[in-house]
Amino acid sequence: MVYPIYQAINSGELDSMAKNVLILTFFFVLVILVLVYRIALSTQIDEKGIHFRFFPFQRNNKVILWADMDKCYTRKYSPIGEFGGWGYRGIGRKKKAYNIRGNMGIQVVLKTGKMLLIGTQKPNEAQQTINRYFNQDERI
Repeated sequence: MVYPIYQAINSGELDSMAKNVLILTFFFVLVILVLVYRIALSTQIDEKGIHFRFFPFQRNNKVILWADMDKCYTRKYSPIGEFGGWGYRGIGRKKKAYNIRGNMGIQVVLKTGKMLLIGTQKPNEAQQTINRYFNQDERI
């Protein structure tokens, strides 16, 4: 992409406005590519609940407290079939998902009835930690 743009700018066939548009388009695409490359979903599970951050869209961790959950478990899911793909899905809906890749996630059902799925690459470790802190039998 860089070399054809360089050739077009140096060919002398483009006016200055076309050159500026070409350069701005290149930098816009570059910024988008860097942004996509930097997207990360980090999750931490502790005695308070599940903390997660979808960088760069969330600056701070979001926390779901154990007391606010009705159910919490890991499961296999279909990113395209259930949510229409990867990323932050289900904006404004009762069922939301944060996922980057893969098909394993932490399913959270809140006492309000809302559901949230947080993608994970370590489902076994996540389930062990959930079992340690979240006792679903006591909540029924």
